Amino acid sequence: MITREDIAAAAARIAPFIRRTPVLTVEVPTPAGPVPVVLKLESLQFTGSFKPRGAFNSLLRLESLDVIACSGGNHGLAVAHAAQVLGKRALIVVPRSAARTKVEAMKACGAEVILAGDVPADAFAEAERQVAARGWPLVHPFDQEPTVAGQGTLGLELLEQAPAVTHWLVAVGGGGFPAGLALAMEGRAEVVPVEPEGCPTLYAAQAAGRPVLVKAEGAARTSLGAPMLGRLPWELLKDRVGPTVLVGEAAILDAQAWLWREVKVVAEPGGATALAALLSGAWVPPPGVPVGVVICGGNADAIPA
Repeated sequence: MITREDIAAAAARIAPFIRRTPVLTVEVPTPAGPVPVVLKLESLQFTGSFKPRGAFNSLLRLESLDVIACSGGNHGLAVAHAAQVLGKRALIVVPRSAARTKVEAMKACGAEVILAGDVPADAFAEAERQVAARGWPLVHPFDQEPTVAGQGTLGLELLEQAPAVTHWLVAVGGGGFPAGLALAMEGRAEVVPVEPEGCPTLYAAQAAGRPVLVKAEGAARTSLGAPMLGRLPWELLKDRVGPTVLVGEAAILDAQAWLWREVKVVAEPGGATALAALLSGAWVPPPGVPVGVVICGGNADAIPA
């Protein structure tokens, strides 16, 4: 099992290769009235998402010069970028639904890209075939210890940059990101998991008592549409977070548009999902509680008007 010490070690390991992204305090309109919110703009990280944290931690711990990644887009782009920086070769398998901006950026990093199927589950299956055929190690987007520990380094930053915040809203895909944050901030701040109704991996796991296969639908599926919650993230999350907050498609697109219109921050649908819980009223903060939202990805093909 991962420990907080593993996350601290990952933070030291990847420090030369990542940005310390900014925080910004804004007033968010909610059905119950305006709420001051600290936004963590991880969308400004290298490659436009938090994913380089786990990618660099993984590649720095691998001796192999060749790696394979399966991804809805952001993880693959992060692995392609990390491989380029570290002098490795990357094969990235993505679904055909992956955002065009992400696929083109992977190729610009020198990665070989294979398009397989329409949803991340198809990419996972093809990646496993490529691992068997080539013998290269798989850098998993959420269900490996180096990935989760790397993502958890963001939690240490949150504690340093916004120590007063007690509740951080975080989008969930395969679960590695919120799992790392929940462990890193345990006892200091609470992670509030938020998922699209079309990609309910943690919600389904909480209902079943274990990770189960789920659908991957909606605009956020290219970043949050994992076929199921990871088993390692589940072990870390099941006793550390409360019930998942579900948000609808319209709420996600509204949050994406609000971020651009009011804050001039570009977010992809998955990156705006956590904020959608506040804007729509799906999650109501306890009175007087300092709230933060992680804007986790900015690789949008388009922004709703």
